[in-house]
Amino acid sequence: MTPELLLAAVVAYAVGSASPAALLARARGVDLRASGSGNPGATNVGRLLGRKAGVLVAVLDVAKGAVPAAVAGAAVSHEAGLVAGAASVVGHITSPWLRGRGGKGAATAGGAILGSHPAWALLVIGVWASVALVTRWVALASITAALSLPVVAGAMGGGAADVAWAAGIGAVVALRHRANVVRWLEARRARSS
Repeated sequence: MTPELLLAAVVAYAVGSASPAALLARARGVDLRASGSGNPGATNVGRLLGRKAGVLVAVLDVAKGAVPAAVAGAAVSHEAGLVAGAASVVGHITSPWLRGRGGKGAATAGGAILGSHPAWALLVIGVWASVALVTRWVALASITAALSLPVVAGAMGGGAADVAWAAGIGAVVALRHRANVVRWLEARRARSS
């Protein structure tokens, strides 16, 4: 890894590790880990602190991915933008400020896509919005959008590195939501018993 790529990764990880959700909740006297879903993300903030707070956190989480990816991509190289986008997502989900228990990474991943591949972002956001509108389930929308990312990358003519990056980001976000799927399956089983 070149010094430029390493610097992009380190700076983006630091930016990604900041948690607007946790900071806003603490300022209002709420412990996100002990409230709602327990996740330090925009959806939980929206449930606990209101829609405006949730939207603010979502916008900031998207920016944490978009800005490092776009800046590194413009200042260094496309590859540096990809590295920065991925590092910001890893920073978000493994935040040392939250003892390694960060959020699920969907909004920050969306930002990383926006900063690296804006056209892909529009399609992936369209998938997310469609699923969210139909099902009213943010986790399912996030999983579906994440799984659509490598498909979008391939369909939009992304090179091997870009498609691999898309598959990696998509897999991380989908896996971070596995607890939501398990809870849903358990609830379905309990209702059918």
